[in-house]
Amino acid sequence: MNASDVDDGVKLFFAEHVHPAEIADFAEFLVRGVCENRAAIDRRISGASENWSFERINPVDLGILRAAVFEFLFCAEIPYRVTLNEAIEMGKKFSSEKSSAFINGVLDSIVAKEPQLKQKQ
Repeated sequence: MNASDVDDGVKLFFAEHVHPAEIADFAEFLVRGVCENRAAIDRRISGASENWSFERINPVDLGILRAAVFEFLFCAEIPYRVTLNEAIEMGKKFSSEKSSAFINGVLDSIVAKEPQLKQKQ
């Protein structure tokens, strides 16, 4: 969500938050993957958030959406429904009252436009 260096951000986060190696490795993979593929991810989010300009998307929702779209596209071992449900729950927990519905709508739209994503089961 900020312009800091990915390496610095990852190091800072894990210096302040201790997690098992497996969780830390996946979190770092996710962060790096979103950063490296951000343009392609943002195009999909922008194309799916009809009637809502990309610039107006709540930053927390945008982070959740970016992580979910990355998982849709690059984590074949994670069923799309798992990613969808986790994103909706994160919206409920960390964002606004209406976020879960917005996140659900955007992700459903992306999957509708790219039905091959449903094949990840």
